[in-house]
Amino acid sequence: MPPCPVDLISLPPMTSDIEAIVVPRTADLGDGFTVRRVLPSVQRRAVGPFVFFDQMAAELGVGQGLDVRPHPHIGLATVTYLFEGEILHRDSLGTVQPIRPGEVNWMTAGRGIVHSERTPPELRTRGSRLSGVQVWVALPRSQEEAEPAFAHHAASELPAWDDAGVRVRLIVGHLAGVRSPVRVHSEMLYADVALDAGSSYAIPAEPAERAAYIVEGNIRVGSDPQRYEAGRLLVFSARRDIVLGTDAPARLMLIGGEPLDAPRFVWWNFVSSSRQRIEQAQADWKAGRFPPVPGETEFIPLPERPFVAEQR
Repeated sequence: MPPCPVDLISLPPMTSDIEAIVVPRTADLGDGFTVRRVLPSVQRRAVGPFVFFDQMAAELGVGQGLDVRPHPHIGLATVTYLFEGEILHRDSLGTVQPIRPGEVNWMTAGRGIVHSERTPPELRTRGSRLSGVQVWVALPRSQEEAEPAFAHHAASELPAWDDAGVRVRLIVGHLAGVRSPVRVHSEMLYADVALDAGSSYAIPAEPAERAAYIVEGNIRVGSDPQRYEAGRLLVFSARRDIVLGTDAPARLMLIGGEPLDAPRFVWWNFVSSSRQRIEQAQADWKAGRFPPVPGETEFIPLPERPFVAEQR
């Protein structure tokens, strides 16, 4: 993906409940496909184990489709969650799995995996809309070289509840005494939260690092009258109970976890606690030593840019 320009937007002053406000970088990839890169950012490299956060949206005409050619990952898990549309996932394990709204694709890269993400052929014949979020979760140091794996969970498998005008779907991890069936390698929180007009939602003080990305509408934090609009990631202060409110319908993605167990290097699609390991992954992809994706003949070449380590 090409570099995203930085949006030059004036931010309101932060409150004691908010540690940082992240304004995404936006990239127009053509054919009506845009991406907002939320993490990593200048304001915040990661939140808990979440080292990457992209919001994507596309208006795909007849004959058009998303075509992310095969590319490699190490040291992380990718989590794809859609609001609308469909993506066909293929990987080097031989997995062929469509993902639709409310479902979860969890792909553990570990020591190395390759995958592609494309619009299914049947949707190309009539055009479609696509929107959703993809995050990367850094694996614990002890699991960075785990065997690659893939898991899919239907929307009906994910815990969901409605309380006083707030609808919560727990995607990954645990919240309010409830745990998602998605198998994870460390404790974390990832939830889809929708608020009716006039409702409020209390975020517990644990885990230590928590943030909310506003997908739709706007929200206020605590008694502060300031409204924060869609397209903002609010990173909350540690160990504080946070109450969110809204005067109009809103939707947000809640993420969180304990701080990473060691700094991480992030370069292209590679995440590792070891700079040398990323350099090895670069050499392996360039030399064609990663496993292929069955049924795919294309691939994304290794970027021709220096390894400037981005550490969390």
